Amino acid sequence: MSFAELPSPKRRNKNRPVFDPDLLFAEDERAAAHDTICDRLRIRLRALALLFWAACGCVGQGTCLLLPGKMFRRFPLFFWTVACRILNIKVRTIGKMEGSLTLRPDGRRVIYVANHSSWLDVLVLGKVLPAFFIAKQEVRHWPLIGYLTYLGRTIFINRNRQEAGQDVQEVINQLRKGYNIAFFPEGTTSKGTRLLPFMSSLFAIARPVRRRDDPTEDDHPTCLIQPVTVTYDRLEGLPVGRHRRSFVFSWFGDMDFGPHLVGLTRWRSMRATVLFHPPLKPEDFPSRKALSNAARAAIEQGSEDLRQNRLPEDHLLPTTDHTDH
Repeated sequence: MSFAELPSPKRRNKNRPVFDPDLLFAEDERAAAHDTICDRLRIRLRALALLFWAACGCVGQGTCLLLPGKMFRRFPLFFWTVACRILNIKVRTIGKMEGSLTLRPDGRRVIYVANHSSWLDVLVLGKVLPAFFIAKQEVRHWPLIGYLTYLGRTIFINRNRQEAGQDVQEVINQLRKGYNIAFFPEGTTSKGTRLLPFMSSLFAIARPVRRRDDPTEDDHPTCLIQPVTVTYDRLEGLPVGRHRRSFVFSWFGDMDFGPHLVGLTRWRSMRATVLFHPPLKPEDFPSRKALSNAARAAIEQGSEDLRQNRLPEDHLLPTTDHTDH
């Protein structure tokens, strides 16, 4: 379909025409993906390559856990980088990432909090974040993915409030060891068009409730909260509209993993943008709820800015395209 053949844009109250990026794609693109042998071959090869690489990852990470040094922390970054390469997902980062594999000079650990719309978020963020993830307990029992996340030192937590305290303590123990943490405060995936409410209880790892009779509170590691916005903004080199953001990239509700993966392998190229916001100091906020609200506001504003291709000036300096890394 040429630009000349596109349907004329609708006008609202005689204002400027409404531009819909979805109109840049042919309506019968899904059918066209099955019309050529090359397309069918690409789908099968990508799916098989991803499964093969996942099996290699199990062996590789298992070996790294037995080796001294930081190999068990470096390997996940390499693993998710190759996984993105197989799916041809380019990752662009904007802003300054506060943490690294080494401890910051001020001794603060970094807790990354991000929006969550798809299982792809783990690949994209796993490629750039030097951190262990927090995931719900159910993920541990997923075929292959559960084992991979377990080897990657993912911390699994229960949604049961009675066991929440033990889970938070396990996360704090990892912070004491000098590790950074990443989690999705929405608690589940969304359609990618809006943020769900944040679970402020998860922010207890950065701002615990002080108890006079608990001596372990005194050695709680000091942390920074860095909000992170993830947006899928390019498909076949073209801008992504609301519809495709929800039904191409997002994985939510009762969607099955297999068909969603196969659907992604049909596309030749995709891009995700990761926007790092200025860090927040937990001690600057009167409560966990206030800290959670501040992080959510930053991520929500970042999502809107990226969707509109509009960025604040303080985010325009460091920009990196991880296409070939």
